[in-house]
Amino acid sequence: MSSSQNHYIGIDVGTGSARACIIDSTGVIKALATQNIKLWTPSSGYEGSHYEQSTTDIWNAICYCVKQVLAESKVDPNSVKGIGFDATCSLAVFTHDTSEPVPVTGPDFKKDGNDRNVILWLDHRPLAEAEKINNTNHNLLRYVGGKMSVEMEIPKVLWLKNNMPPELFARCKFFDLTDALTYLATGKETRSFCSTVCKQGFVPVGVDGSVKGWQEDFYETIGLGDLVKDNFVRMGGVDGVNGSWMSAGELVGGLSEEAAQQLGLPAGIAIGSGVIDAYAGWIGTVGAKVKLSKDHLDDSVAPNDVSQAFTRLAAVAGTSTCHLAMSEGPVFVPGVWGPYRDVLIPGYWMAEGGQSATGELMKHMLETHVAYDETLKEAEAAGKNIYDYLNEHLREMAKKTSAPSTSYLVRHFFFYGDLWGNRSPIADPNMRGAIIGMNNDKSKDGMALLYYSTMEFIALQTRQIVDAMNAAGHTIKSIFMSGSQCQNEILMDLIATACDMPVLIPRYVNAAVVHGAAMLGAKAASAKPDGTTEPLWDIMDRMSKPGKTVWSRGDAAEKKLLDAKYEIFLDQARTQQEYRKKVDAALKGSSLEGQEAN
Repeated sequence: MSSSQNHYIGIDVGTGSARACIIDSTGVIKALATQNIKLWTPSSGYEGSHYEQSTTDIWNAICYCVKQVLAESKVDPNSVKGIGFDATCSLAVFTHDTSEPVPVTGPDFKKDGNDRNVILWLDHRPLAEAEKINNTNHNLLRYVGGKMSVEMEIPKVLWLKNNMPPELFARCKFFDLTDALTYLATGKETRSFCSTVCKQGFVPVGVDGSVKGWQEDFYETIGLGDLVKDNFVRMGGVDGVNGSWMSAGELVGGLSEEAAQQLGLPAGIAIGSGVIDAYAGWIGTVGAKVKLSKDHLDDSVAPNDVSQAFTRLAAVAGTSTCHLAMSEGPVFVPGVWGPYRDVLIPGYWMAEGGQSATGELMKHMLETHVAYDETLKEAEAAGKNIYDYLNEHLREMAKKTSAPSTSYLVRHFFFYGDLWGNRSPIADPNMRGAIIGMNNDKSKDGMALLYYSTMEFIALQTRQIVDAMNAAGHTIKSIFMSGSQCQNEILMDLIATACDMPVLIPRYVNAAVVHGAAMLGAKAASAKPDGTTEPLWDIMDRMSKPGKTVWSRGDAAEKKLLDAKYEIFLDQARTQQEYRKKVDAALKGSSLEGQEAN
């Protein structure tokens, strides 16, 4: 077994699976393992928008993954010094007196043997509760982009209050999922700033007059006054009074005897305060060793100074895309969540933009096309996935027609793709898709061009988000990507060209998030007797690996074409909203007003 140096474990819990990796003291991944986790998704009727999971099932998957990476890497368990967690921003519920999982499945909330105590982030059951919260116009809403999303956790807590038997709700205590995992690992109910500030409306002490972090008047106003009792003990308490709050990777405590036995590790290993999964993607990407020109760096400080992070947008791109940027002071961007203080590095602020569907959008546009099945068979016969196969086909189409670029092939085709609503920067869940230039082409060529236009939309919307953030005060000069979309060369090229800035691809394309979680373990392990730890940026700078840079191709004609299509893209977004308003105004006062014939 390898024990010549220290090792750290990262654990990442996504929507569909749990992952673990083990890294050495230089940040090299020695092994990686994945295990699917259960997801209950009632498909119709009363529970049509309910998505639930189980901390018991998730923990079992984590234990499997940790044992797998230990076996595969042949690392001595005694050399593991720290563990870091990240997870989706989902709500986990336990009894406050016995710490048992509380079922969140309505309408009866009875135990079914599966410990379904997690309401997943994408669960949209509390639509009415979210609307009630936003109608308060409470000042704390400024720090979640102006509106609290239905995907956040306080609307879900309020839904439980409104639907659970009162005696059951009175027994509940609430965690963000990543905080639930550090609780299961240590037995300590420490909360992370990342989870509570970003998804639970916690405003750090000193920000805008905040005294306790939790806002008592807000809870009373929305109908959760019973959670104010005993200094918010059921939400984690008040920092320094009856609770403990930490920034990313700070030492929560040691691995408990029970958890150690389940994971196959020695007790006492340092457990770091966790983060939301996308934020682990920031940790795992923006410190990458890349060669950028002085136009894309802050040349007033050293190339590896933490201030360089202010110029780097992390884009975690999978099913959806999350855009994260750090700033020295608070920057308020309409339609962008935040600003959030202390969530990753104490004293610094984060902003979070996003596209509700990117990978899912490409998948949807292909799978609903009449030529999909036959093209998929061709791709499989060629030993390629559908995306690589279509990318090659697009290049062949451009060559065959002597087109100056692939973008030229869709110059008169205008696709707008907010099929699932808009998260940033319009922040309108009623936005939908639109096509101008549609024809009757049912062929593989037609599908390939639709696919390309979908990628073009993703790139143009990325530019829209970057433009909005920079207009508000950010200084983004480069984009650090992670997630499955990094492997799509045409998409990366489109984003670089549309945004006119370099796109950086990390070495661990499909493991950047769990790699970031492992760095949290390294930070926790660095804790001194007084609790202070090595700065997170220093760990990122030391453990991040060289990345690949995708530059804008510098084709003046293509850039001019994309600039024109960007103006049309903005016009499509604006006119769609105007059309809805015009129709709503026409229906006002008529017998059709309020009808929902979507």
